Amino acid sequence: METIWWVFKQLFDKGLVYRGFKVMPFSTGCNTPLSNFESGQNYKEVVDPAVIVNFPLDDDPTVSMIAWTTTPWTLPSNLALCVNPEHNYVKVTDKTSGHTYIMMEARLEALFKTEEEYAVLDRFKGSVLEGKGYKPLFPYFEQRKAYGAFHILLDGYVTEESGTGVVHQAPYFGEDDYRVCLSYGVISKDGDMVCPVDSSGRFTDEVTDFKGQYVKDADKAITKMLKQNGRLVHQSTTKHSYPFCWRSETPLIYKAVPSWFIRVEDLVQKLLDNNQSTYWVPEFVKDKRFGNWLRDAHDWAVSRNRYWGTPIPLWASDDGQEVVCVGSIEELKQLTGVDIKDLHRENVDNLTIPSKRGNGVLKRVPEVFDCWFESGSMPYAQAHYPFENKKEFEDTFPADFIAEGIDQTRGWFYTLLVLSTALFDKPPFKNLIVNGLVLASDGQKMSKRKKNYPDPMEVVHKYGADALRLYLINSPVVRAESLRFQESGVRDILKDVFLPWFNAYRFLMQNVERLEREEGMKFVYNENKAEVSENYMDRWILSFTQSLIKYVRNEMAAYRLYTVVPRLVRFVDQLTNWYVRMNRKRLKGDGGTRDCHRALETLFAVIFSMIKVMAPFIPFLTEQMYQNLKHLIDPETTQGLDTDSLHYLMLPQPRESLIHQKIESAVQQMQTVVELGRVVRDRRTLPVKYPLKEIVVIHESEVCLDHVRSLETYILEELNVRKLTTTSNKEKYGVQLRAEPEHKTLGARLKGAFKSVIRAIQELTDTQLQQFAKDGEIEVEGHKLETGDLRVMYTFDVKDEGTPSHYEAHSDNDILILLDVTPDQSMLDEGIAREVINRVQKLRKKAKLVPADDITVFYRVTGNLTKIVQDFQEFIFTAIKQPLQPGPVPPGTKVVIQEKTQVKSDSLDLTIVSGHVTSVLASVPSAVPSMTWDSKPWCRYVNVELDGVGSTVMLENPRGDFVLSLSELQKQVQSIYKSSDNNVSLYRTSTCKEILTNKSVKDTLTLSGCTLYAKSKSTRTMPAPSSAKIWSAPTCRFVNVELCRTSPHGGAKGRQATVLLENPHGKSVMDVEELKHQVKIVFGLQNRKLKLYCSQSRQEEVTSQSVADVLSLHSCVLYAFV
Repeated sequence: METIWWVFKQLFDKGLVYRGFKVMPFSTGCNTPLSNFESGQNYKEVVDPAVIVNFPLDDDPTVSMIAWTTTPWTLPSNLALCVNPEHNYVKVTDKTSGHTYIMMEARLEALFKTEEEYAVLDRFKGSVLEGKGYKPLFPYFEQRKAYGAFHILLDGYVTEESGTGVVHQAPYFGEDDYRVCLSYGVISKDGDMVCPVDSSGRFTDEVTDFKGQYVKDADKAITKMLKQNGRLVHQSTTKHSYPFCWRSETPLIYKAVPSWFIRVEDLVQKLLDNNQSTYWVPEFVKDKRFGNWLRDAHDWAVSRNRYWGTPIPLWASDDGQEVVCVGSIEELKQLTGVDIKDLHRENVDNLTIPSKRGNGVLKRVPEVFDCWFESGSMPYAQAHYPFENKKEFEDTFPADFIAEGIDQTRGWFYTLLVLSTALFDKPPFKNLIVNGLVLASDGQKMSKRKKNYPDPMEVVHKYGADALRLYLINSPVVRAESLRFQESGVRDILKDVFLPWFNAYRFLMQNVERLEREEGMKFVYNENKAEVSENYMDRWILSFTQSLIKYVRNEMAAYRLYTVVPRLVRFVDQLTNWYVRMNRKRLKGDGGTRDCHRALETLFAVIFSMIKVMAPFIPFLTEQMYQNLKHLIDPETTQGLDTDSLHYLMLPQPRESLIHQKIESAVQQMQTVVELGRVVRDRRTLPVKYPLKEIVVIHESEVCLDHVRSLETYILEELNVRKLTTTSNKEKYGVQLRAEPEHKTLGARLKGAFKSVIRAIQELTDTQLQQFAKDGEIEVEGHKLETGDLRVMYTFDVKDEGTPSHYEAHSDNDILILLDVTPDQSMLDEGIAREVINRVQKLRKKAKLVPADDITVFYRVTGNLTKIVQDFQEFIFTAIKQPLQPGPVPPGTKVVIQEKTQVKSDSLDLTIVSGHVTSVLASVPSAVPSMTWDSKPWCRYVNVELDGVGSTVMLENPRGDFVLSLSELQKQVQSIYKSSDNNVSLYRTSTCKEILTNKSVKDTLTLSGCTLYAKSKSTRTMPAPSSAKIWSAPTCRFVNVELCRTSPHGGAKGRQATVLLENPHGKSVMDVEELKHQVKIVFGLQNRKLKLYCSQSRQEEVTSQSVADVLSLHSCVLYAFV
């Protein structure tokens, strides 16, 4: 409070404070005047009476001026009429009543509906009427006619937009009325006021006929009396916007009141200059709404007639001629001799100051400060400046940033700037965000009485504070627009942003835990030591993330919160629906330890970077993620930092070295192709499970086509298509360009010529449009059209003789794709096999199983499904990674879940049982009670591809023994493919760019699970990229073998081994005797007699008679006895 006194004292000493009376918005509910900006805060649509009243002229009582008003209660205080000197006025006779009136010619419609209702007697300018006298409406103040009242005045504020063009003047109830009457001497600043309305809005004794009535209630009685006295010409109602008190919700009136004022009008130019030096979001509020308000700023009435509030520190003599302003507690003590600390009214009202002019004692004026004066003093009062914290305040003023609602353009923003300008001639802030208003879902203001909004705490408990916070940040509110609050919008943030993002984080944590558990290694992330991944999608998501960080920092620096969330939503989509989904196998370790580690490092880097960036927006969810992620960070990178909370860390700087715009552009174009293909599939009801032959991508840019070709693998897999064709020769496929006009742009510009130009645009040829694409302009019907005037798109003519009819086209007006939608029978069968896989996976999910759960899937099928399941059994097994067996289910087996369903017209009966078991061997005539299966080999391996032929090489055998060196691995490959070339080279990728060397591969076990590509001098063709073969299960079928009751020889130590049943795939298939021989070699038991059994109880021996096809043993566990 002391600081507020100090602020006022500075203004008083600068001559900016004065006492006067002024027509101001007045709240009859609060019995106090309001500032202009308060009056603008609460406008409502209301219906008011609208009356036209006559004023007979003194020089010819048969002729009357007629004036229109929506406030009949002001008519008893009428002292003059005002017309526009430049506009035309007419004297007319009303043919219905016979009366003669004078009104503005442009406003004849206000009284007459048709021209036949009146006759014009004379026309003249408004200036002709100046000074003419008229008969007063009421006798209450007719004595003032001798002092210039009840005459016609001139002013330009009278318009031809409403009323009759004649405005009645009640100078103490209207600002313009006061100004005009003051300039003509009808009233004077020191004269008696004609203001017969008290502070409660009731007529005083001067208005004898209506005394004690509330002015708004008196409208009807006044209108009735006017009618009785023959002064009412016309009566109706009008609906208009009217100001209400923002506190009491009562209608405001304009009324002259005595008050203490700040001379704001003298500061207008400085206010405008200081406003220009600030930065606003959105900027239009600063230049338009706020700038316009400043240009029309009026002196600010800062006093209020209330008890509660900060007392105005003015002590005045009884005659008001001697006034002292007190600026501090110390000064008050010196002037009054009383030492007080509390400046509220009850403590200071009784204090007096001796007069220096001999006028007795000075007493404090009764008013208190307008609360907006206190709000405007906030920057200083909060620091108790200048009495305390002087240096701290001066070092931090102006404030870096403030934010408030758009209604504060006439409130807090305004008072802050007025006081700061008056005190220091500088703005009080550097940056400002203007918020819009949060409304109820029906567009009305939220109301406790109406209960037209959900309980905020219920929303928080239901969806979380983060979801509500992000919903508001992403709404029109942060663009200074109104928001119709929808609870569904908060739910969508949770569903579309938080859950997918959290699932990606959870997937990361699950696979880090799996890597540490299965591989026995500790995952620790060090940004400075992490290897730069060569995987294209790793590089893309890292680049995309760093670009997003860069974007967010730039937008945050510009205070544009509303641009961040849409990019975050896109990031979550890119992370979950593209990166994680397309790299799921790698992240699960199917590509080997080394590649899995790189993929997890990439995902960790992305998620950890994003939680730091999004922490200000989503504080709670990001903190929860951080508390689990921080244990995986190398302590070396956090030395000297407080890592207890995410919010103690700074926002990350973008790593420019990881940003590759070319990669981001290539992936974006790949995604466009995929999304266009999905649209075609949806349009033709072709699920992605069903493979298609070909997709053709057409684009005129070779750069774009190169990008598409570089990501061919992903396009083929995502769309399940066999072949990708790229071309710029659109004519070959019957594709042409066509144009459509931008109606909104051209319609406004061309007007009458628009229709003919539309026809000409639609007739433009492909050649013309290609030239338009190059030049950026074209002339049509004599009009020059540019890029923004036309939309150029592809059209695909399936009726063209040269166009293959089996293609379906779709385009985003940039890239055009043609999808071959006629699958052959083998593709249809594969699609059905994928349908079976889908049913199995859904059933596992329904049973709440996880991938690590050992199960066996038993099936029974009918019709064509029988052959399809048999033909695609290996394909299905590779997908579900669990044994798939024909029914029936063996007795005594624990059934987890069963389901009978239809696939096309055939029935599919699925049963999932616990553990790896089967009812019979593939060709065993008698039932075998049980058998153990393991979908993964016990020993680590690599897949190798040469000339399109796949094979598998065991990197160790038995487990942990005889680990191959790189040269031994190369010799194994030579042996498998029977290559005469002694110089077989191995590569990591199908492009054969990264050759394996002893320097790059120090431990071959790091290659486990991945596919290598072999190349020799005799290699015929390079392998086609195939994402299905990059990280997979063993190419060759196998059995796992455990040596029982005896120790291995020949240097072997392990008792568990893996034996390949074929190598390469589909070739050199073993029989039972060859299998036994190979088991002997693995365990160093060549000279011993060995038998294989399906169980440790040795009851089901594997022999040539019991197993006709060794491949039927694929992925089972056998037990070796000697």
